[in-house]
Amino acid sequence: MLRVRAYEETLVELQRAGAPGTCTSVGQEACAVGVVDALEARDRILTNHRSAAHLIARGADPGRLMAEVLGRVDGYCGGRSGSLHISAKELGVVLTSTIVGGELSMAPGVALAQKMGQGEPGGIVAVFFGDGAACEGIFHESLNLAVQWQLPLLFVCENNDWQAFVHRRETMPDNAIADWAAGHGLPVATVDGNDVEAVHAAACEAVAAIRADGRPRFLELVTYRLRGHFEPDDQAYVDADELAHWQARDPVQNQADRLLAQNALDAAGLTQLRQQAAARIEAAVSFAQASAWPDPRTLTRHVYAEQGVQP
Repeated sequence: MLRVRAYEETLVELQRAGAPGTCTSVGQEACAVGVVDALEARDRILTNHRSAAHLIARGADPGRLMAEVLGRVDGYCGGRSGSLHISAKELGVVLTSTIVGGELSMAPGVALAQKMGQGEPGGIVAVFFGDGAACEGIFHESLNLAVQWQLPLLFVCENNDWQAFVHRRETMPDNAIADWAAGHGLPVATVDGNDVEAVHAAACEAVAAIRADGRPRFLELVTYRLRGHFEPDDQAYVDADELAHWQARDPVQNQADRLLAQNALDAAGLTQLRQQAAARIEAAVSFAQASAWPDPRTLTRHVYAEQGVQP
């Protein structure tokens, strides 16, 4: 979580200096780390425009991620995707979609491929999306299909209250997301998304159940993004008391406090962890900035079939 926080805060600093803007998941780190740590290498992941935490938790190289955001050739997609469309086959990350609900449209297909033996035996699929995507028709279509076809699919809703600049309460009643999922016949767990240990325990239980019976499960993680919808959104539309309430529940600081209270970590150890995270991201920036720009002649690569190559 410290590495994710350092990475995204560095992205904000780079953006202020002229780098491309990005969407961060500051405040939601426990969701990504808790769930991804419950998965195995044989599993597949689809995610949304706040994907850095999922990718880093999956083991992505921060240098290659940073290079991608800066449009450099050493990025995961050769500098083509920015921060919003990253895929990383070697990590099992199939898709990052900037289209709200876009990942939901593909997740049942990936899970069906897993079920039909196209992936590694016993592999499952985890799809991450926000509460805004739960307002899309594809949300219900995907849940229905997953249940009807009994797909090994874990739906993970990071319910962070804000759908771009619109509060969740303006688009749905309370508890709607979990109720909707249960209405489609999925076992549902609603968890404190700012408690990484609670998230991890719930994810492990859901993943084990999917591996056992091949049926989908649904996790709703109640969390909050502490920064704007994108940079440099100043969050002027957010109630100050609401923001302060969630800042006091910062998952990174709260986990540090918990470990200190349990004597599982001391102040020196925490400082060392923060320094290690900062140094790793500083090295990532250096790597990215030293990476070359893509050759313009490769512009259409991965867009059109190459001459003589079967589509």
